[in-house]
Amino acid sequence: MASVHEAGLAGPFALSHADQQRLRKRVTEAIRRARRYGEALAAISVKVDARTDPSAVVAASRRGDEPWFCFEQPDRDRAAVAALGCATALEDDGPDRFRTTAKRWRALASRAACDPPEGPRGAGPIAVGGFAFAPDGGASPPWAGFAAASLHVPEVALVRRGDDVRLTFAVLAQPDDTPEDLTNRINNRANSLQDAHDLPLLDPSPSGRYRVVSAMPPEHYEQAVQRAVERIEQGELDKIVLAREVQVHAPTDHDPAAVLGVLRVAFPSCHLVVAGRGDAAFVSASPELLIRRDGERAATLALAGSTRRSADPAVDDHLGERLLRSAKDREEQAIVVRRIARTLKPYAVWVTAHEEPEVVKMANIQHLGTPIRAQLSRAISVIELAGLLHPTPAVGGEPLQQAAPLIPALEGLDRGWYAGPVGWTDLDEDGEFVVALRCALLRGPVARCYAGVGVVRDSDPAAELAETETKLQALLPVLAG
Repeated sequence: MASVHEAGLAGPFALSHADQQRLRKRVTEAIRRARRYGEALAAISVKVDARTDPSAVVAASRRGDEPWFCFEQPDRDRAAVAALGCATALEDDGPDRFRTTAKRWRALASRAACDPPEGPRGAGPIAVGGFAFAPDGGASPPWAGFAAASLHVPEVALVRRGDDVRLTFAVLAQPDDTPEDLTNRINNRANSLQDAHDLPLLDPSPSGRYRVVSAMPPEHYEQAVQRAVERIEQGELDKIVLAREVQVHAPTDHDPAAVLGVLRVAFPSCHLVVAGRGDAAFVSASPELLIRRDGERAATLALAGSTRRSADPAVDDHLGERLLRSAKDREEQAIVVRRIARTLKPYAVWVTAHEEPEVVKMANIQHLGTPIRAQLSRAISVIELAGLLHPTPAVGGEPLQQAAPLIPALEGLDRGWYAGPVGWTDLDEDGEFVVALRCALLRGPVARCYAGVGVVRDSDPAAELAETETKLQALLPVLAG
């Protein structure tokens, strides 16, 4: 059967004649390597129009229920990674899931037949996805499709930094594949892409009513906080993070692409994520970078302690100053900084953190944040670094060994990917993962929103419940009309 390309139905992202020749070389080499190793990636990258919106192209071009992924931080030079389809999946569970996933990606990357690296970080074959908070997380029915460790090597990847936009097509070659089969597969994929220039708009007034309900009564959460404080006072641990789930039942199915369109305007400094799997999508507007690796350089952000924003600038500044002076929030912050620095130190020439935290202002909330940088002393992938750091005390507890079993016992929920690492990695094992906060799992008309707070000795249950309400305001207004 003739391909779309052969039939003369080329789309806006069709490969040129020169690209076709290069593609033929790549797939031929990949097949040769597959006959030696069992499988091998073939990929080709091209530069595309600077006006291309990676996330809009992916959202518009999705076929049926195939996986898709968007990762943006608009304020950071319009940084965006968007991916579509799945050439191969890297999935696992259990305590070694980061290490085994990194090992599998390293093997694929080492024998990939692709173009020399050029353009922004992430140009070329990549792996995208996330990890559940717990080693066995994501096992409950609502989280179907979101495994405890789940990275996809996409068939299509768009990467943007500033005005530099690169498009990569990838395919997994098997020993019995032919160059014609693989080139046709990539050409059909290229010609199916839609040149969308913006994300869909959110329907401002759908017919029907919204219902917002707590998965468990608010009193349950206050009781959980109280029990945690009692454990802390008894000396069992210093801190534990407890989360709650609030559901939004909408009159129509939630549209994750439209939600992303609202979030990129409302939270341009956050890390915006959509991970679509089947009929579900996980969305996040996270303020917290878990790890970014660029060669021998690593960076992270210790984020803990929060307060609300105010429309009055004077009141807003006062709230921020009060946060800086809060002994409870400073203690919470210091615990996170110490753990991150202690974790990175064995893998680094040096680790440096700001002496004093700074106030990090988001659209609806402000946090205490401390940037931390490190010069790595050995080759360790961004996936493995994410596994070492996860979970930080900002989302888990301290000491973790005592906090980890208490979290599900007190919360009574499967966190799934909430508070887990979500992001991407490239052939050099560089990349970035963020902590999936201010997030929701969308499936049909139901959105499950998650928010948590750090509980320490001085925590007040009613105040902690109120703090979760503040954090939920990042997504509730978007999802609840």
